[in-house]
Amino acid sequence: MWTKLAHIVIKFRLFLIIGVGLITLFMGYQMQYAELSYDFAKVVPAQDPDMQYFEQFKETFGKDGNLMVIGVADSAVYRPLNFKRFKFLSDYIENIPGVTGIISLPNLQRLQKDTVNRNFITVPIFPVIPDKQAELDSLLELTLQQRIYSDQLINRQNGAMLMLITLDDQVIQSERRKTVVGDIMHAVDIYTEGTGIDLHVGGLPYLRSFLAQKVKEELDLFLWLSAMVTALILFIFFRSWNAVVFPMIVIGIMVIWTMGTLALFGYKITLLTGLLPPIIVVIGIPNSIYLLNKYHQEYEQHGIKMLALSRVIRRIGIVTLISNFHTAVGFGVLAITDITILKEFGIVAGINILATFIVSIILIPAVFSYLPAPSPRQLRHLNIKGLERILNGLDLLVHRQKYSIIVVSVLIIGVSLVGLSRLNSVSYMADDIPKDSRVWQDLQFFETNFKGIMPLELVIDTGKKRGVNRLSFLRKVAAFEDYVEDNPYISSTLSLTDFIKASRQAFYNNKAAFYDLPNNQDKNFLQRYLRNQQDSEELLKALVDSSGRQMRVSMKVADIGSKRMDSVVRLDLEPKLKELFEGSDVTATFTGTTLLFIKGNKFLIENLRYSLVMAFIIIAIIMAILFTNIRMILISIIPNTIPLILTAGIMGFFNIPLKPSTALIFSIAFGISVDDSIHFLAKYRQELFSNNFFVPIAISKSIRETGPSMMYTSIVLFAGFVIFAGSEFGGTVALGILASTTLIVAMFTNLIVLPALLLIFDNGKRSHDSHPLIENYDELYDEDNDEEINRDLIKLDKGNHGIPSEGQKLGS
Repeated sequence: MWTKLAHIVIKFRLFLIIGVGLITLFMGYQMQYAELSYDFAKVVPAQDPDMQYFEQFKETFGKDGNLMVIGVADSAVYRPLNFKRFKFLSDYIENIPGVTGIISLPNLQRLQKDTVNRNFITVPIFPVIPDKQAELDSLLELTLQQRIYSDQLINRQNGAMLMLITLDDQVIQSERRKTVVGDIMHAVDIYTEGTGIDLHVGGLPYLRSFLAQKVKEELDLFLWLSAMVTALILFIFFRSWNAVVFPMIVIGIMVIWTMGTLALFGYKITLLTGLLPPIIVVIGIPNSIYLLNKYHQEYEQHGIKMLALSRVIRRIGIVTLISNFHTAVGFGVLAITDITILKEFGIVAGINILATFIVSIILIPAVFSYLPAPSPRQLRHLNIKGLERILNGLDLLVHRQKYSIIVVSVLIIGVSLVGLSRLNSVSYMADDIPKDSRVWQDLQFFETNFKGIMPLELVIDTGKKRGVNRLSFLRKVAAFEDYVEDNPYISSTLSLTDFIKASRQAFYNNKAAFYDLPNNQDKNFLQRYLRNQQDSEELLKALVDSSGRQMRVSMKVADIGSKRMDSVVRLDLEPKLKELFEGSDVTATFTGTTLLFIKGNKFLIENLRYSLVMAFIIIAIIMAILFTNIRMILISIIPNTIPLILTAGIMGFFNIPLKPSTALIFSIAFGISVDDSIHFLAKYRQELFSNNFFVPIAISKSIRETGPSMMYTSIVLFAGFVIFAGSEFGGTVALGILASTTLIVAMFTNLIVLPALLLIFDNGKRSHDSHPLIENYDELYDEDNDEEINRDLIKLDKGNHGIPSEGQKLGS
């Protein structure tokens, strides 16, 4: 098979190059349709009951994540000139296309009793912003008496206030959000420059816009960084510009294919899929290293360029395929999860990792067939004395200290298991926001002054039509809201009870003491006014369903993390609701973006654990097919398990939580690192047959011959992943540091622990009649059976350097 493939690649190399080029042009055209995601990733599956309930909630009451807030805690804002400017800011923002509503102190309306029409009318609290401080202070005092506003917009302890901005739902889900948020931020900055008063901005639309912009910036940054780092390493290894430029062209093609695949499948660029291009760069380069290294080794032996290129395909075609397949499994198992972002990441990564093999096995031999043969200087990397000393040292260590190596490995596993027991899983809404960014600092402002701004929703179902109108029910709701007031993590609630309380206050000429639910004496009088209220329908739609059966209670919470949030809801709020409504048909359900985000992260981690188990199973099956030997399967898995346990232990000792970005490391690293074991064991099997099944000699030769490639590829992978440590996102930093550490440790375990295990547990006996698939590997290639290539199939100019002379056979 691989001989025929070598014939095809060499004979039709020009057509294959053109074919790859045409596909790349098509994928490049598709790239223009790749879009950034402007929403938090949909992690919870659509069929999940909590997600279905949340979708019903949005259909009934509207979305909960379309609110931006502007906060200020400087008393200078209450000076007449600054307050006028704040009103101008409010009016300007309200007129920005995409803004559907605004609630700001200078624009507040209060209810006023209309005794003629027996209803309530709204009148502005600030008809005109006064020039005198005393007059302004008087109106501010009047504002504080409007409890429905003061509890929501003003911190009575320090005077901090909020401006609430509602954005159009369609704008939030599109690229227009960037423009709208940018216009709001521009207006905020102008106000700050003109007054010297710092304004703070928050809310999910702002947070999502920030994340989307950072994803785009880091996609570009890490793509270029990974390209430069890998190009530098290639040049250091091969000392040839050809060995740098053309592998980088291959990688450039694969980056285009990756982005084109995203667009073709209709996937958007998220924080996760945004990592794919630089990851493809890092993972794809080892293909070129293996192919070029083998090409140079072959050429050094016989000096015939076309024969060397042919043998590259025949000898290490399958080794490269299986290496890429294992890596694709590490990513591809994510596609079997129920989580959209993981599924998309796994599908695109798996497809393009395998496509990287196809492009590499075509372009590297094809392109280098047109280039001059390697010069002696370019072959110098095959004999590096320093590398030989390192490999000799490892060889001596393995033979002399094999039992010590196993003991140390067991101790490392034991200590790591202690750290593993301390590993915890926790996630935050603003988990990946840089701590020195304006977004993070503003978030702290809102949590300090207003107990947070993350949305939390409660739906109370009375079980009866118009059940929310019952005064006994409303009093229980009010009792729950009073209970929530004392919670240090939850801001004031907003519900139908607040509207009714404000109406009663207006009925009694806006005296703050009457801000309460009606009693049995005044409820009938108040009901007459409310019945005539025509302009409250829109407000009620957002608070009560059309049948009057369900009622919405909106809250804002601090970003306190998944564990503490779960405790607040399950152990504090839900028991209180159960106590209040015990014995009735009333049910209360918490929902909202915050809870779905937290559940999504738990679900994500569970699926990543499942994907790791599946990666173990699939790769174990592959190893069984390759070796047909249970002992070899176990021996090959152990060295690749140690780095994962060590990484988990480090996370536990250093209090690095298990979250989506860190959980992702394990299945990916396992899929990549197991390649080293296969390379080593393939060579080991061949050396056993060549050295009368004498294990020590087979081990020594395997270390010396596979060690360089394992080190080269590990260095590339380490350098490629460690650049992610320069990210502004905490999760990406953890991914970069831990993944690079895991892969370097895996290199040493495969060069030290794996040989030690073989020396102790393998007797070297093999059957000559047994021919497992591993024998198709390069290392088991039989020189005597090297098939001859018909040179008439190769059409080249006679002057091409490195072509055998007339009558000389390729493969002889």
